[in-house]
Amino acid sequence: MATKKPKSSAKTSSKSKSTTKPKTAANTAVKPVSEAPKTNPVEKVETVETTENKSIFKGFFSKKYEEKESILTIFKKPKFYGSLLGEALGTMLIALALFALSTWSIAYASWFVVALIAIYIAVYAFSGACLNPIVTVGMMASRRMSVIRGVMYIIAEIVGAWLGWLIFNGFHVAAGESAMEVVSMTAVGENQFWVFAMLELLGACIIAFFYARALKYKRSVFTFGAVAAGGVLLAILVGYIASAGFFQLNNNFIFNPAVALMMQIFPTAGENFGEIMGGVCQALSIYVLLPMVGGAIGFCLSDFAGKLSAEE
Repeated sequence: MATKKPKSSAKTSSKSKSTTKPKTAANTAVKPVSEAPKTNPVEKVETVETTENKSIFKGFFSKKYEEKESILTIFKKPKFYGSLLGEALGTMLIALALFALSTWSIAYASWFVVALIAIYIAVYAFSGACLNPIVTVGMMASRRMSVIRGVMYIIAEIVGAWLGWLIFNGFHVAAGESAMEVVSMTAVGENQFWVFAMLELLGACIIAFFYARALKYKRSVFTFGAVAAGGVLLAILVGYIASAGFFQLNNNFIFNPAVALMMQIFPTAGENFGEIMGGVCQALSIYVLLPMVGGAIGFCLSDFAGKLSAEE
């Protein structure tokens, strides 16, 4: 009797041969990339908060002007001379307005601010309409302007104030009058130095702070002029109320060192050379040095507030 051979081994071998396919690029499975270890979300938030706290004042004194200006390159640009001309003309117009309204009142202050807005709008396209060494020093201190440009701006502003004085004085000379009697400032008494100095310092801080805020609206020239001139109006009101209301003084603030050179420093007189130099040094401290310090403080306060509020 014939025995049958088992077919299981043959079938399994044939099935194994048929099921095994050659490895190709399409068939090879890509191994998943090992994921990064998961971190605790609480720890992640803490790290973000610490980095944010550390970077609040990062770049506070970093350079904010884009052009690489130096004494060798800045004078080669025709646009720079247009900026200097704009600063001189704008400061000349402001000086004329200040000389004409040398006796301050609320009505005169409002008229002056309207004229100031028009001057800002007219000159802004040329130089940014600093038109005041207080603002120029604040721009340099906050690194919004290079030192060489700032120094040339201040020189142009002094020249503009001098031209305004010549024009104003020329009209009075033609009329047989003395312009110094019209724009004469209140003399600084023995115990009034710090009163005059603090008024100039406070007014300069207000003007610089408002100008720094106005730069945020530089795309709208009218808004820029209104905000910057509003700061000047507020400084005049504070100076007028403090001097006339509390100290019974009048016409003892200028808030523009370039104009102060023509109104308070150059006309200094005295019986001898020592008295003249003492008056000049006193006037320079009150009307030039402290206002420029106030300009730097005002711009730094604006940047400090912007950093705290995370303003871009």
